[in-house]
Amino acid sequence: MTQLDKLDLKLLAELQRDGRLTNNDLSERIALSPSQCSRRRARLEADGFIRGYRADIDRQKMGLGLMVVISVTLATHNRDNAKRFSDLLANLPEVLEAYSLTGEMDYHLKVVTKDLAALSHFVNEVLLPHDSVQHVKTSIVLNVLKDFEGLAIKAH
Repeated sequence: MTQLDKLDLKLLAELQRDGRLTNNDLSERIALSPSQCSRRRARLEADGFIRGYRADIDRQKMGLGLMVVISVTLATHNRDNAKRFSDLLANLPEVLEAYSLTGEMDYHLKVVTKDLAALSHFVNEVLLPHDSVQHVKTSIVLNVLKDFEGLAIKAH
């Protein structure tokens, strides 16, 4: 596994704040030449530390005003049923994140929809009828207190 040094960590922290930084801008921020920034960035991409670059899009401006956490219990607990559920989720753009869990519920889903009617349709016409699903519990998000803004990268 690649060892990250202080400059790698600084580079990752800066790119996490703004993935559109040019190598010149990056070099000014971490006090390294543009060519060194370019080589380090390419290595971090090739080694998989940087998985990609994307835009942070405002879901509400896109008409997705309702965020919901949905807890799902599977009908049976075996590999095939879990695979069927995973395949279902892969084709649902409303599902932003999905976590397989230990404990009372099998999965937690982070879902966005336009409104309550769209949520009702999603739960009653998509999730509940699926043969892998036994129980669904929805919790509407009232306020987002903290949203993901990147990993805690510390350059010692």
